[in-house]
Amino acid sequence: MPRLRLALNQIDSTVGDLAGNAEAVVRWTRHSAGQGAHLVAFPEMMLTGYPVEDLALRSSFVAASRAALVSLATRLADEGLGGLPVVVGHLDRSATARPKYGQPAGAPQNAVAVLHGGEVVLSLAKHHLPNYGVFDEFRYFVPGDTMPVLRVRGVDVALAVCEDLWQDGGRVPAARSARAGLLLSVNASPYERDKDDTRLELVRKRAQEAGCTTAYLAMAGGQDELVFDGDSIVVDRDGAVLARAPQFTEECVVLDLDLPAAGADAPTGVVDDGLRIDRVVLSEEPVHGGGPASSDEPLLSGGHAERLDDDEEVYAALVAGLRAYVTKNGFRSVLVGLSGGIDSALVAAIACDAVGARHVYGVSMPSRYSSEHSRGDAAELARRTGLNFRTVAIEAMFDAYMGALGLTGLAEENLQSRLRGTLLMALSNQEGHLVLAPGNKSELAVGYSTLYGDSVGGYGPIKDVYKTSVFRLAEWRNRAAAARGRTPPIPENSITKPPSAELRPGQVDTDSLPDYPVLDAILDLYVDRDRGADEIVAAGYDRELVARTLRMVDTAEYKRRQYPPGTKISAKGFGRDRRLPVTNLWRETG
Repeated sequence: MPRLRLALNQIDSTVGDLAGNAEAVVRWTRHSAGQGAHLVAFPEMMLTGYPVEDLALRSSFVAASRAALVSLATRLADEGLGGLPVVVGHLDRSATARPKYGQPAGAPQNAVAVLHGGEVVLSLAKHHLPNYGVFDEFRYFVPGDTMPVLRVRGVDVALAVCEDLWQDGGRVPAARSARAGLLLSVNASPYERDKDDTRLELVRKRAQEAGCTTAYLAMAGGQDELVFDGDSIVVDRDGAVLARAPQFTEECVVLDLDLPAAGADAPTGVVDDGLRIDRVVLSEEPVHGGGPASSDEPLLSGGHAERLDDDEEVYAALVAGLRAYVTKNGFRSVLVGLSGGIDSALVAAIACDAVGARHVYGVSMPSRYSSEHSRGDAAELARRTGLNFRTVAIEAMFDAYMGALGLTGLAEENLQSRLRGTLLMALSNQEGHLVLAPGNKSELAVGYSTLYGDSVGGYGPIKDVYKTSVFRLAEWRNRAAAARGRTPPIPENSITKPPSAELRPGQVDTDSLPDYPVLDAILDLYVDRDRGADEIVAAGYDRELVARTLRMVDTAEYKRRQYPPGTKISAKGFGRDRRLPVTNLWRETG
């Protein structure tokens, strides 16, 4: 049986950085060649980054992607790597008009190319286009209509792109019809909590449907709100896992696969879903994996990375998302307002893990209502983490405003928050830091935040994390530090004391909100699962409480629209996923 040594490069790319992304392809291809690979693969849209959004509609960007692809093929050959087939995602355009989709010739396509011998020897476009959640691919692309099959070392390799596996039909059954020995899918599938389990079952199912070994290559890294967690998987035709890559890290997974030899009578023509088989033969001579003609090289298994537990996985996603946003946008440091509370403490811990404590700047901004323990907790956090720390009291500024305006009630409370926001942005302008907004998903959902106050910033690391999860992640981070013999970063008092904005004497969050476990359970049903009021009440929650909570959510949309981007970890984050009109008089409760 022929043996194919496959190199899956689970790496990051940056949207628009064609030169940098091409350089990464060359570097990792060189590494793969050093491992003796026969076939090298990179993620979906590797050359352009993903998602490119409306850049896909610019003909200049499409042309630049196509030119960069040709240059990359030439460079690989010039550097002695031309004999190694390289599969790489890029942005292309259709050669013909697509009347069915109302698109002329030249419409953009989410494409994959095979580079070999200094040329682009095969090109395909994604067949199934996702149009849900964070995806708008019907807005940008037209689908491909081919079933590409690449013959490498005597093995037929069918190619697919991300959603081609997530939807039924199309290239998966077509791979069986084409009698492929391997189905290789390249992906840029964003992270969501618990998605790793769903992904594994999907790949197993598709391998059985395709009737062949299936390799699922995923992207790692981050782009704006999205995080890509890697977790590339290879399973045999029966669904048994042959290799699994680590999460949230770049990795080259190299493994030997013993696969059936391509037949001389391999099918041609049109197969499932109207897909036309496009075959390209690069090398017929197999490398044998067993018997007297077997290779003397040691068998490479690719490995099975240890899985992260649920809290560790979410925390790793938050770190990866912030790190990508900071580094890719050219920031050298971040600034966090430290109140002594749990939210800013968790944000600071994430920031220290993402960019290093010496690049994290914390500022305590006490007012007359700030408790001594909160001031002490902020300083203790700084001591534990080693971040840069200063205190700037806002009382004099507050008194000046109050003397001029004579504010009372909520206006007086919000003034304190807005002074802190102004101070943070002033320091950002003066010193060049990226300000991190500490708001969590519970607060954003019900509007429990101050516009131009605690909502200021360039990025919100825990924007998609409910308050109950904030506590759980803080506790996990402290346990993880203790298990490694290090100082837990978050003061215990920040975790155990009742949450409070400290904008008036004795204030606690439960003065305005239900207990967070109850609130978060209602929000999960309403925000994440789109359940109506009657369904939520039927789930066991008080009708008056449900009505009040849903009203708060519905009337806070204008605040959420003005909140900065932040790492998405749920199936329905605010912004990309959950899109509701600001002007909206529909109410679930009448």
